[in-house]
Parts: sequence; structure tokens; C-alpha cells
Amino acid sequence: MRTSRVAQGLRYVIAIALALFFLLPLYVIVRNAFSTNANITSAKWNWLPDQVNLTNLTSLLANDSIGIGRAMANSAIMAGLQTLGTVVVSLLAGYALARYDNRVSRALLALTIFTLMVPAATTFVPMFIITAQLGWIDTFRGLVIPGMFSAFATYLFRQFFLDFPTELEDASLIDGCNPWTSFWRIVVPNSRGIIAAVGTIILIGSWNAFLWPTLVGRDATRTVQVALSQFMTSQGVRYPELFMGTLVAVLPMLFVFLFLQRYLVQGLTTSGLR
Repeated sequence: MRTSRVAQGLRYVIAIALALFFLLPLYVIVRNAFSTNANITSAKWNWLPDQVNLTNLTSLLANDSIGIGRAMANSAIMAGLQTLGTVVVSLLAGYALARYDNRVSRALLALTIFTLMVPAATTFVPMFIITAQLGWIDTFRGLVIPGMFSAFATYLFRQFFLDFPTELEDASLIDGCNPWTSFWRIVVPNSRGIIAAVGTIILIGSWNAFLWPTLVGRDATRTVQVALSQFMTSQGVRYPELFMGTLVAVLPMLFVFLFLQRYLVQGLTTSGLR
């Protein structure tokens, strides 16, 4: 009994230590967002700023060359459209790979898994050439459509649907539903956990994307991550505004994660229906 309590206490200590370690970067962002440039670049470290500097926020919002508000709106549009499109495409692809077992589906599954082994950076050049030829530079079509297929999301959906009870689909077919109606009225409503989990992962990844929006986006479609990079120039780094902009960019995804974290855990740990 005593040994179990000691082990439980040790687990709590390790969990708290790991939580504090992973929260350290967020603390640094918040601390520097309300500090002056002298506090940030000082060789002497203070856990709290000498004085709370609220002018960083007003300076960030008033900077028309950066346009943080427009950049946040562009990121929200891009992330929302890409999440919706990727979830729909991966959901359909994962369901087809799970339900139709033949040579073609097995070959497509092998190709899908193979794409996970290809570094994403190696595909940017051909994707950029195709996007430029289609005239999609500086458009949301160029930002969203090339990233709408996710091999990782497709594989997660396939693994989920392998354990999904086919009896529910058979019963709906007996009741007169066609396969398409059965999919949307029976399968999809009972897959909300995995859909929310995959959607959360894709949403956060799309919001934090930097390299592809840098290549395709311009002034009209500049995302928040690209806008923040404007604070780093060859003349120097504007640390107060950079950290304040980072804090503003982090907050939406922080609220999304806190709201959807139970779906994220449930969707990735539960297969099929309870």
C-alpha cells in the first residue's frame, strides 16, 4: 500500500515537472511580450519584466506594414478551408481503403504510406510550379488546395474504420438506405471523435504553416506566421513586437486545443464504438 502511494506520488512529480518544462516556452513568450527591448536583450535574466510594457500591443496593431489583423484573418480562412477540405477528402479515402479490400486498394494504401516517407520539402518545388502554372499564386486556392490531401489523416481514418461495426451499416442497408446515405447518416455521426481529433491536428498544423504560405502567399494572402517573420530583418530583430505578435498568434490555437482536447484524446485512443 505504501509502495503504491510512493509510486503514485512519483508519477505526479514527474508529470508536474514535464508540464512545467513544456510550458517554459509559453512563459518566455508571455514574459517577453510585455517587456521592453532592454529587458529582453539584457544579460541579466529576470523572471518578470521590470515594468509591464503595454505599448508593444498598440505598436503591433498600429503597424500597417505588417497588418497583423489582416494576416490573422488570412490564416483563419486558410486553416478553416484546409481543415474542412482535408477532413472530407481523408474521411472518404480512409473509409474506401477500409471497406474495399482488393489489389487496387492495397496498392493505393501502399502508395499512401509511401508518401509519409517522402520529406515534405522535396515536394514544394513541383507543387509550386504546378500552382504557378494554374495562376494560383497569391490566392487562397494556391494556399489551400495543394495541402488538402493528408496521408497521415487518411491512414488514421482507415485504422478507425477497420474497427467500426459493419453491422450498423448492414442494418441501414436493410432499412432501405443506399451506401452513400448509410455513410453520411450512420458512419459519419458515429465518427465525431476521430473527426474532431484529426480536424484539430490539421487545424493547428495549417495555422502554423510557414514555408508554403511564404512561397505562394503575397500581400493579399499573407498569413500570420509570414507576417511575424517581417520583424526579423538584416538590420536586426524587433523583439518586443515579435513576441507580442507571437502571443497574439498563439492564443486562438490555445483556445481551440483547450476546447477540443478531450475529443483529441478520445479520437486517437478509441477505435470503433463503445
